[in-house]
This record gives sequence, C-alpha cells and structure tokens, in this order.
Amino acid sequence: MDTEPLDTDAVHGVLHVPDGTPRGAVALTHGAGGNSDSAILQRVCDRFAEHGCLALRYDLPFRRLRPKGPPSVARAADDRAGIAATAAVLRERVDGPLLLGGVSYGGRQASMLVAEQPSLCDTLVLLSYPLHPPGRPERARVEHLPAVTVPTLFVSGTRDPFGTVDEIRAAADLIPAATTLVEVDGAGHDLGRARVDPSATAVAAAVALIGGAA
Repeated sequence: MDTEPLDTDAVHGVLHVPDGTPRGAVALTHGAGGNSDSAILQRVCDRFAEHGCLALRYDLPFRRLRPKGPPSVARAADDRAGIAATAAVLRERVDGPLLLGGVSYGGRQASMLVAEQPSLCDTLVLLSYPLHPPGRPERARVEHLPAVTVPTLFVSGTRDPFGTVDEIRAAADLIPAATTLVEVDGAGHDLGRARVDPSATAVAAAVALIGGAA
C-alpha cells in the first residue's frame, strides 16, 4: 500500500492506493475544524486500502479557501459541489462501488448531497455524525435522512455530545436502506483520540455493507 497526492482544480487530497486492482473506491472528508490530515481519516483510509479499495481523504472547498476556521453556512452548497466533483473523479478512476462520507460536518454534507442525488454513491460512511448541537437535542439534523436510499454506516462515540448512541440509532432508522452503527466505547466527538482505534471495525462494517467479505 502506498500514498500519493491528488491535486486537481476540483480535488486536493491524498490517495491511499491498495495493492493490485482496486475493488472499489472511497472518498472521505473532514469536519468543520479539521482538514484531510486528521488522524481518523488517515487510519480509516489505511484500512480501506488494506481491504483493496482506493481511498481518498480530501479537503472541502471551504478548507481550500483558508487553512483554519469553520465553514460558512451560506457556502455549504459549495462544499457539497466539491463532494460531487470528488465522486466524479473517483468514478473515472475505479470500477466497482463508490463510498462517500466523512467526519462530522463533512459526513453530514455528503449525506445531504446523496439525499438529493441517490445515484452519486453506493454507500455512505458517517463518522461522528453531528446529529444536533451539544445540549440541543430538539435541533436534530434529520430532515434529509428519509431521502437517503443507500446503505449507511454510522460510527459514533458513546460520549459524543453531538448525539447519544440511542439518538444516532433512532436517526439511522429514518433511512429506508440498510444501516449499521459502530459504537466506539468511551469516545467523544473526536474519534481520532479514542482510546481504542475504531478504524478496523468501522471499515469491516462498511465492507460488509457493500457486500464484501469483512
């Protein structure tokens, strides 16, 4: 397994390249406060490459504009357009299933895009989905989930203030497709700091969702 940069007008990130012909591809992006070098993205992309997938961790448009700071709500559509462009790049490179998703904000934007464009990918991978602001469960971000029609993996810490495991499970039940929830015991919102690395379990669950041997 090797890594190599991917830097085009549309996409900036790092490819984790498997040995042999890829069985599929996965593109994962970061949360509101991070970038494509986040620890959890590196670990998960390594594991996907070990399973034979071409794995890309990449920066969203808002992060390409400035190296620090949160995204702008007014420009979230630009981030979703960046996700769509990334999906198109990987579709051109690899046959087989395509998985999209990311950490927190990045995963949420991917899920919103796939709700609008169901054929964009074959499976969603949502790491630390930001179900609601901390302490505000009444503001659950679930309106689009019934329109998600692809298998979806949720990976969530049991101490995540953006959604309890039970809340995430209830949100997953809104999706009219197969869903899997991987609980990361004791972890908060930053899965990269979990006491036990969840990447192997998470990727095995994602591979199972696309029908591969975990």
